[in-house]
Amino acid sequence: MTSSPFLGVGFHWIGGLAAASFYVPYRGVKRWSWETYWLVGGFFSWIVAPWAVGLMMTQDLVGVLSRAPANALFWPWFFGVLWGLGGLTFGLSMRYLGVSLGYGVALGICAICGTLIPPMLKGMLSSIAATAAGKTTLAGIAICVFGIALSTLAGVAKAGELTDAAKRETVKEFDLKKGIGVALFCGVLSACMAFGLEAAAPLAKLAANAGTAELWTGLPKLVIVLLGGFTSNAIWCITLNLCKGTMREYLSTTTPEGVSVPRLTNLMFCAFAGVTWYFQFFFYTMGETQMGAFRFSSWTLHMASIIIFSALWGYALKEWRGTSRRTRLIFAAGVTALIVSTLFVGYGSYLGSHVR
Repeated sequence: MTSSPFLGVGFHWIGGLAAASFYVPYRGVKRWSWETYWLVGGFFSWIVAPWAVGLMMTQDLVGVLSRAPANALFWPWFFGVLWGLGGLTFGLSMRYLGVSLGYGVALGICAICGTLIPPMLKGMLSSIAATAAGKTTLAGIAICVFGIALSTLAGVAKAGELTDAAKRETVKEFDLKKGIGVALFCGVLSACMAFGLEAAAPLAKLAANAGTAELWTGLPKLVIVLLGGFTSNAIWCITLNLCKGTMREYLSTTTPEGVSVPRLTNLMFCAFAGVTWYFQFFFYTMGETQMGAFRFSSWTLHMASIIIFSALWGYALKEWRGTSRRTRLIFAAGVTALIVSTLFVGYGSYLGSHVR
């Protein structure tokens, strides 16, 4: 299949929209603790959706996995475990910083690590930088980092302008210091998703050999990497359930005080959030197949798209209400830079695929 980088950019944008939107349904969950709804939603994200979609779109998914070498299963799972640790602290960054700022800090670190480390480890970065296509792509990555920095600067300015009461009106548990620390930790570990998908590359080749269309060959990779994510998240959430006495929430129809719990509604919101979350990587793997020689740039496109759409959610949820015009302009400039960066990366990948 001939690569089409601009189509790939489109897929990454759709994935970014899904990633930026998944946390919103959790706002509808009532009288469940964070660890309960995070694990229920995660079960749909990391187990149900990958297997359901993989079985539908991949030829002989079980056979592909059974024929895979051990290291093509272990390392993707292991990096998935590390990514899962970053993922559950990502939820905490949303609690403490809100959607727009939480995404900006965490994904900024994640974008830098997840994009540049894989080609550096392969010794490819210097050869990439030696071509016009590579320089254009790397310029796009640099613009992305600049846009993320502006977005984060706007978030810090926002924190300084609003009163504690105003911050908590839109983000109930707003805590800048705690949130920044959690988001930095989350960003470093979340980059392990990129490492896990890279380690699972043999699965894509096996899927192609089994007759799977190239567009869907990345789906078996998600089954294994996301299983690792479920492993670490399940251990942590169940530990919290046991320590906090919230294990009963999975089956109980009332709180300890006797207040009714909308269990079915909660389950539906968690399922909606979980499946929405999964579709970010469903479209990510589709976009990756279209980026030609510069597949490594997919991670930057993914991160930039998420931050762009999370910014729009931030405005829709009125997280920037009460801030100064200067702060809003800085944030708008950051988002604009992110949009421009995706065009640079897309054009650079196009040059790399079509210009010889």
